[in-house]
Amino acid sequence: MSLYSPAKKIGQLLTEEFKKNPHFYFFSPDETTSNKFDEIFETEKRAWGLTQKTWDLPESENGRIIEMLSENVLFSVMTGHLMNGEPAMMGSYEAFFPIITAQLLQQIKFIKQSKEVDWRAPMPAVNLLSTSTCWRQDHNGYTHQSPALISTLLSSPSNLANCIFPIDDIAAEVAYNFMINSKDVVNLTTFNKIEEPRYLNSKKALEEFENGAMIYDPISDLEPDIVFAAAGDIVAKETMEAMKILKEDLPEVRIRFIYINSLSYRAIGTTENKLSMKEFMDLFTADKPIIANFHGYPETLENILENYTARGRLRVHGFNEEGSTTTPFEMLRRNAASRYDIATDIAKLYERDDLVIKYQEILAKNHAHAIEYGEDMIK
Repeated sequence: MSLYSPAKKIGQLLTEEFKKNPHFYFFSPDETTSNKFDEIFETEKRAWGLTQKTWDLPESENGRIIEMLSENVLFSVMTGHLMNGEPAMMGSYEAFFPIITAQLLQQIKFIKQSKEVDWRAPMPAVNLLSTSTCWRQDHNGYTHQSPALISTLLSSPSNLANCIFPIDDIAAEVAYNFMINSKDVVNLTTFNKIEEPRYLNSKKALEEFENGAMIYDPISDLEPDIVFAAAGDIVAKETMEAMKILKEDLPEVRIRFIYINSLSYRAIGTTENKLSMKEFMDLFTADKPIIANFHGYPETLENILENYTARGRLRVHGFNEEGSTTTPFEMLRRNAASRYDIATDIAKLYERDDLVIKYQEILAKNHAHAIEYGEDMIK
């Protein structure tokens, strides 16, 4: 299976933006290369005022790639640029974006008030590219694992923030195009920098984004008994792997898979295009159990889903603030967000204690294998 990196795709798109817009700037706390956006150095230089060394990246006093190990300073400079009517983006490790939380909330207040002033022109969106996420920190560990900014933005009643979760590189391009054309809003787009499968073509990716969520027909059963949902590339893959396991062990259970591409205040979808109650029912059915897997804290997605349906239908997995410098699958196991944790939910629902024991034994074996060998038994 061919694999693709959403982060590298974003790097390509940023490169094109630099070429066509001489006023575009990119801000990053010295992680442009680490986050796989480094193709931009082929087109633009990093701002630099000191003597250049032979090992330095392409640098110039007039460079439009601004790197500084201070998220607070970078955000302040970027918002000044945006308020001048020119676009920009900022990329960072997911765990360090919360550093700018207070500034970001103040910027949202500014946007809210400026929209009420007739003479104030719409401002380019505050666009944040969040990668090196909690699910893939094999070397940095627990300190680098925090999806907290997602929860903060989605709890803001201003309704001026979108949290976007492209499932692959094609969806990342659709998200990027939305971000660069947005006005008077905050967009936080979260994706991993590793290479992963491609699930969508351009048409399907656009359809998914416009709707906020979409049924994946090729892997879904008609008239489902259970609805699986995911928001986030890594957890989506795990959820689909859980479906494969259940097709073997409980073939009589009909399962539908839905991917949630974007969230905003109290809703699936973006601030300007929220999923309606009727659309939710069409996707998630009126009464079938919903098992969801979320990139961030489970309660964040659960609170949004509760605006559409009863809590009793819901079982939401996600990041439970359990972390370490460990292997990828072990991170999922530690947070009860792995394919076998999800499959266990269904085994319990159908009172298959034999499968519950089987899945827990597999998780225990992977844990022991990862500790002894430093790699996952389950890929």
